[in-house]
Amino acid sequence: MPDRDADPLIVAISSRTLFDLEDSHALFEAEGLDAYASFQRDHEDDVLSPGIAFPLVRKLLGLNDGAPPEAPRVEVILISRNSADTGLRIFNSIAHHGLSIKRAAFSNGAAPFPYIRPFGADLFLSTHAEDVRSALEAGVAAATLLPARAPMDRHHQQLRIAFDGDAVIFGDESERVSREGGLAAFTEHERVRAGEPLSGGPFRGFLDALHRLQAAFPMGQDAPIRTALVTARSIPAHERVIRTLREWGIRLDEALFLGGRAKGPFLEAFGADIFFDDSAHNIESARGLVAAGHVPHGVANPP
Repeated sequence: MPDRDADPLIVAISSRTLFDLEDSHALFEAEGLDAYASFQRDHEDDVLSPGIAFPLVRKLLGLNDGAPPEAPRVEVILISRNSADTGLRIFNSIAHHGLSIKRAAFSNGAAPFPYIRPFGADLFLSTHAEDVRSALEAGVAAATLLPARAPMDRHHQQLRIAFDGDAVIFGDESERVSREGGLAAFTEHERVRAGEPLSGGPFRGFLDALHRLQAAFPMGQDAPIRTALVTARSIPAHERVIRTLREWGIRLDEALFLGGRAKGPFLEAFGADIFFDDSAHNIESARGLVAAGHVPHGVANPP
């Protein structure tokens, strides 16, 4: 078996999260594939503007500074529904922006998610909700991002990633108790089980991989990666979370127990490059302030 401690963190992304392709996508929706393909070929030397995940990708690839080219700490893979022909503009834009992306899969309209696992991806980001759900069902951490231009510069060099807890890092069993019995039932459930570790959620594996990557760098304020738990939980429901992360041997740099407060302003204050949450309501609170990835998993997201 490969040495997982030596493996890179692998992030697969769709072309519409990396670049702003909304004009050409609108053309595809209005006039069909032939018009779209012709447009992309006619404009293949026109550089695409950064999309919603572009700043995240640039910071991820920046973590390879000082690493041997043959042994990167992070690898970003392009997963696209384009054909290789129409994807030439994307490759040209990748080269223009100096992004070290070497691997890609172009599925020419077919669902591309089957290629995510063979690439060994720890995380998949896409604007296509169906592909994201399929990746989650296959056991890969995945989130849906609405296509948009790159968010404003956060004026810091650190890569900052924020996570919701229940149904993202952890399983959704506690959230089910809350929905079925209310806040009082949830609080009592967590108080009684404070010493029992929570089950792992869909992002447990990605969090493990990110933690291994963090371990390659010194700790402290100058570390290139900073993580945060941003949860609607409040005291006393905090204890089970802390004990679970301790049991897993996972370090999160910051933990915000908001007790139901809107998450967006806190994520902006943290300076998140991306935030993952299973609640569409919380994504709406965050969107426009930070890049927000919806994780369609658990009781809040029925099939």
